[in-house]
Order: sequence, then C-alpha cells, then structure tokens
Amino acid sequence: MHVARLSLTDYRNYRRAELALEPGATVFVGRNGQGKTNLVEAIGYLSTLGSHRVSGDQALIRAGADAAIVRALLAHGDRELLVELQLNRQGANRAQLNRSPVKTRELPRYAHSVLFAPEDLAIVRGEPGVRRRLLDELLVQRTPRLAGVTADYERVLKQRNSLLKSARTRGLAADRLPTLDIWDERLVALGSEIIDQRLALVAELAGPLADAYRAIVDADHSPGLLPVLSIDGADIEADASGFETAPSSPPQPAEVTTTGERFAATLRALRPKELERGVTLAGPHRDDLLLLLNDLPAKGYASHGESWSFALALRLASAELLRRDSTTGDPVLVLDDVFAELDRLRRQRLAEAIGGFEQVLVTAAVLEDVPEPLTARIVRIDAGRIVEEGADA
Repeated sequence: MHVARLSLTDYRNYRRAELALEPGATVFVGRNGQGKTNLVEAIGYLSTLGSHRVSGDQALIRAGADAAIVRALLAHGDRELLVELQLNRQGANRAQLNRSPVKTRELPRYAHSVLFAPEDLAIVRGEPGVRRRLLDELLVQRTPRLAGVTADYERVLKQRNSLLKSARTRGLAADRLPTLDIWDERLVALGSEIIDQRLALVAELAGPLADAYRAIVDADHSPGLLPVLSIDGADIEADASGFETAPSSPPQPAEVTTTGERFAATLRALRPKELERGVTLAGPHRDDLLLLLNDLPAKGYASHGESWSFALALRLASAELLRRDSTTGDPVLVLDDVFAELDRLRRQRLAEAIGGFEQVLVTAAVLEDVPEPLTARIVRIDAGRIVEEGADA
C-alpha cells in the first residue's frame, strides 16, 4: 500500500496543502519548524488515531479554524481508497471511506503506517505508558476491533475508579459495594483480552526485533522483551526506574492459571488497598514492557546510541509484522528526522534495511543527512507551503 495523494485543510500550519506521492522513497526537506513533520504526522494519525507529538487533537487544528481535515488516497495495485478524517474543536471527530461515513476507529483497518521519530527515544527511556501505547497501536492496526475493546476497558476503568473514590470519600467498606463486583467482572473480561493480545504480540516481535537491531548496528546485542504484569504482582510505580518489580498482591494459588482467573484473584486481594487509595491497582493500564539488551534493562543501562537503535528496531519490527499480516501490501514507513541522529555507517545500514518497503517517507532539515538511495524524490517545505517538488529539486 502507498499514499497516492495527501490533502490537508487547516491542519497544523497548513491552511491547505495538496501533495501527490508515489511508491518508493520521498524526502521532505526544510528548516526546522516549516511543517515537514506535520505532513507525515497526518499520515500517521490515520493509522493510529493519535499524534506522536501531542496527546490531544486540539493542537492539530490550525489556529482560528474550527476543524482540520486530512484526506489520503490509498493505493494498492489497481485498487484505490479515499480515507478522510475531520478533527473538530467541538464535538466528536468524523471519518469517511470513499465519501461514506464510518466510525473513526475503523480507519486503522485501512491505513497502515509505521512512524519513527526522535520522540520514540521515550520508548526506551520514558514511562510505561509509552510502551503500552506502542503495543496497543500495533495491535489495533493488526486487529482493528481491539480499538473497541480498549475503549470499552477505559470506560469501565473510569467507572470503577469513580466508585472507588466515592467509597473512599464516604468511608464505605467492601461489603457495602455490591456494584463493585459487577464492574470487576467487566474489567476482567475486557482487560484479560488486552493482556493476552499484548503477550502474543510481544512473543511475535522477538524475532523481527533481533533481526532489525542486527541490521542497524551489525552486532548481536541480544535485544529482548519481557512483559511486566500487574496482575502477577508487579508494581511498576514502586520503583522510579520502571524496571524493578515489587509484590503488590500475594502469590497466586497453583490452580489459578488463566489470565482472567489471575486478574480476578488479584483484584480480590487488592480490594482493601484500592478502597484506601480510591484507584484500580491492577490491569493492563498498569503493565509495562521491560526492554533488555544483553540481558540488562535498556532503561538505565543502554547508551544513547543503543537506546536510539533499540527504539528504531522496535518500529522496524512492527513494520515487518504489519507486512506479514496485510492483504494490502507493506505499511507506509515514515522516518521523521531520523538520520541526523545516526552516524554515516548506521545511515547506510538503515537505508539498506528499509529499501524493500513499498513507500518510505523521510523528513530532514539537511538533505546531506539522507543516504543517496533514499533521495530519488525530494519535496521542499517552507512555512507551511510545498514550494518545490521533483527528483532534481
């Protein structure tokens, strides 16, 4: 799959932009702050329903405008699909496929992309929520219905937390909260599916991660992934480093084996503490993913270069899984200001590693940072305007 045309209206610093794209590599060149990242961010949003730079939608709407519109014509062979998303300042966002209204959460079913940016260093060095988001975004692209499961879990979690906070304020004991059992059942049902899906994904990522890391650095540093589950007693908030675990619930009985059984048992054990704190202390919202390099936690031990390579390898591994699954070809691979952080050898190795993808979009402030094989087509950006296009720009 590739993006054949991208159209933006009142998105970030673009009042209006129209851009034709082709398979192969395209480099967006411009000084910092001109809008080149905004173009690829819009493509990434269609795939993940989120920005890699901000948590909300409001910053994506141009100042003074009521809504931003992103349109992308996706092509795969002889088939074309027009995907449209309207981000509103007031009210819910809206989406269309071939001019017919659809739920916004349906878009990742059709638009597949993997974006790597400097912010991805937080995958290695940041908080657990960044790593959870990495897994969940990939899960939704591979299995779009999980967007609904995740949204339902968040709603149940919010209701359960509200009940716990109310009980704490009123000083109610557990036996005075019969509705809590109902919320527990729903939380366990939804949360167990999310946990199981994440565990399966982590297992699938192991091989492609090792291959991608080796391709980038030309060394076998044995990158690894280890799920850290709150339902098994891990407390990711117990240690500021994020890679130590501490028991937050008693050991599970031997006969408790399924994810749902472990989740339910942990909630029962934690109920007094939850009533005391007014918050849900176990579930996929409190899990983490431990990143290992040579059997040591990458967070805290890996150098800047190793952390950068690990995060990039995770994105490339994600792209490889999407490529294996998809009936519409490769995902669009986006590298946002990546090459400036790499030495010459790693630039060349990365260019070789991604050369087989159908469409690669690269942003750079300095064209000389980008390896020559990726500069077949150059698009220059200046102050929210596409000022020059072409291979010999």
